[in-house]
Amino acid sequence: MSLTLRPMTESDWSDWIMVDEEAFGSPIPPHRVELFKGTTEFERSLGAYDGEQLVGVTAVCSFTMTVPGGPLPVGGVTAVGVLPTHRRRGVLTALMTRQLSDLHERGEAVAALYASESVIYGRFGYGRAADGMTVEIPTHRAAFVPGAPADPALRLRIVKPAEARETFEKVFDAVLGSRPGLYARTPARWDAALSDEEADQGGAGPLRAVVAEDDGGPRGYALFRVKAGWNDAGLPDGELRVREIFGLDPAAYALLWRHLLDRDLVARVRSWNRPVDDPLIYLLADARQLHAGWMDELWIRLVDVGRALSARRYSAPVDVVIEVEDAVCPWNARRWRLSADTAGARCAPVGEPGDPGPAADLTLPVSALGAAYLGGRPLTALQAAGLVRETRAGAVRELSTAMSWEPAPWAGLTF
Repeated sequence: MSLTLRPMTESDWSDWIMVDEEAFGSPIPPHRVELFKGTTEFERSLGAYDGEQLVGVTAVCSFTMTVPGGPLPVGGVTAVGVLPTHRRRGVLTALMTRQLSDLHERGEAVAALYASESVIYGRFGYGRAADGMTVEIPTHRAAFVPGAPADPALRLRIVKPAEARETFEKVFDAVLGSRPGLYARTPARWDAALSDEEADQGGAGPLRAVVAEDDGGPRGYALFRVKAGWNDAGLPDGELRVREIFGLDPAAYALLWRHLLDRDLVARVRSWNRPVDDPLIYLLADARQLHAGWMDELWIRLVDVGRALSARRYSAPVDVVIEVEDAVCPWNARRWRLSADTAGARCAPVGEPGDPGPAADLTLPVSALGAAYLGGRPLTALQAAGLVRETRAGAVRELSTAMSWEPAPWAGLTF
């Protein structure tokens, strides 16, 4: 195999789709192909060619993502795939390594991705930074706690999703900075979020929406589908599937959930991806009725350790020397001094060849920093697993406390 790497162009599009379909083992519906193309930045794609044949692909979406303390440009890695005929021949390693070098040269300090298989990306320095929660709630046991937030000024309005897009955008933009992991949506990304072709519906009918508002304007919205059904006894057995739900305040959020849980002929409400600290957990009078499962959601990679750690904010003062292990990005593999308080941070390399500088307080792989970067993964847990080592007692707890952040990270919409 003679492997070459280069950005793809629109002339490669049909080959790109073929690689994607073969890699993931399923066809892409035509409308999703067009949606995918609408979010693609060809200049940020990368193809691996065996001679003239395209055998592997990856791409980057340019995002502004919320990190602890504010927004940050982030490279959203997506569409990673290798032809089954070329697996285990170094194609993926070549693509991921080159992509990280390109991100570094571009000046993006952080990369993010959703993993189709969770065992793949740790070896390229990505850490599991956010989790998602699947929930299923039987509606007949979904009463709220006494004193759940309410506002008599709020009202609900059923809308057609395609006609209420500006309302959704207004609400989403208002909540964007409230949770690490959320990222700004381009028009093409909204097109994908509101897509309502038959292949999007999964047998659950058209996309539906309800808006919570007062005289001042919208304060929240929910997108969902309802799959009608009846059991053998002739009783309603419908399933409401939540696409997304956002509220600007507790009363609006509670009202939207109450509406979903009170829909007639619905026996259960399900969502495949909610934040692990979703307020719904505490709204339900019987929290055991929230049948929940956890899985990895967002993975984070520090492309430039110094710039990434300097760009975010910290929950407590910290002053530590960190030895970073990074076999893929050698510019990160050195000692760094992080000095930060709640107002700002500085992370700079220490020592030079022949002069190692101050001793490290702790040593960790770059994937551990990625896991902790959005504030939802304690480094003390990774220390207990033997993945983070300290030479100064208390250094790991100091850094873990400083990097912690609330609310929990979560991106919500797959890219």
